[in-house]
Amino acid sequence: MSKILAVAEQKDGTPRRAAHEAVTAARTLAESLGGETHALLLGGPGVESGAAELAKFGADTVHVATADTLAQYQADAYAATVADFVKAGGFHTVVFAASSNGRDLAPRVAARLDVPLASDAIAVEAKDGSIAVTRPVFAGKALASVVVDAEPRLVSIRPNVFTPQERTGKGAVETVQASSAQARVKLRERKDTAKGQIDVAEASVVISGGRGMQGPEKWEVLEQLRDAFGGTAALGASRAVVDAGWRPHAEQVGQTGKTVAPSLYIAVGISGAIQHLAGMRTAGTIVAINKDADAPIFKVADYGIVGDAFEVVPKLAQAIRSVRG
Repeated sequence: MSKILAVAEQKDGTPRRAAHEAVTAARTLAESLGGETHALLLGGPGVESGAAELAKFGADTVHVATADTLAQYQADAYAATVADFVKAGGFHTVVFAASSNGRDLAPRVAARLDVPLASDAIAVEAKDGSIAVTRPVFAGKALASVVVDAEPRLVSIRPNVFTPQERTGKGAVETVQASSAQARVKLRERKDTAKGQIDVAEASVVISGGRGMQGPEKWEVLEQLRDAFGGTAALGASRAVVDAGWRPHAEQVGQTGKTVAPSLYIAVGISGAIQHLAGMRTAGTIVAINKDADAPIFKVADYGIVGDAFEVVPKLAQAIRSVRG
């Protein structure tokens, strides 16, 4: 029987949305192959409390590895523990989230197992006993279909593409031994998004600003638009804005930042450089607001507004607040 494993991300002991998506994708593959769905949760003491949550999304068995060295994401400790577990488990496929941590972890595990990795998948399906993956290439200008037939098959999935789906039933919980490998890197500091704000990679609505916002003091306009959505939106930024020190790197969207796939992406004052488009062009609906009618962003936008952002955005925020009641 084929066993499909989802490597579940957690933050402060709580599984993230990316973990729910990975388990859902793994369960879909397991059902297609007539197999079992497994989840691997790594963290510090107490992380096992999140096992039941993963079971809700389809994990038949949740394997939990706890250690002080796993309390915060650390590449060496995590990669060694995941690779050792996968080697011993005989898994058909291993699913990672293509999040910031996942893009760091998955290739390291692939190297330790000496197998290829199909990264940033937007579709995964069982095909003739193997796995067929669809992934964006050339900065999202085209889609590639690849078949992964290594053993095990390693896949990372793009955030916000696989909608988490709960199911009834409870999964078993088993304890896993953490690797004894010595960490070569020590975490000194972690800079999170502001308390109460959603990570840009996990939000269903992303509002990003570019140089057209003129300066960091003007971001209040975008914050008002974000708040109009009632807690479902996050702020993003172009690389130029982050490089200028206007916004934190955690908000950067693009090839050298975070890849996002929200239901709605609003680009304000962003010209649309190819590096930025690579991180957001798979969004469900793209709205561009720019006073330059020839800006490249309009070529990928579903809706475009040519106008002054400082006149358009407040009116848009007001309209959204009115619709929400």
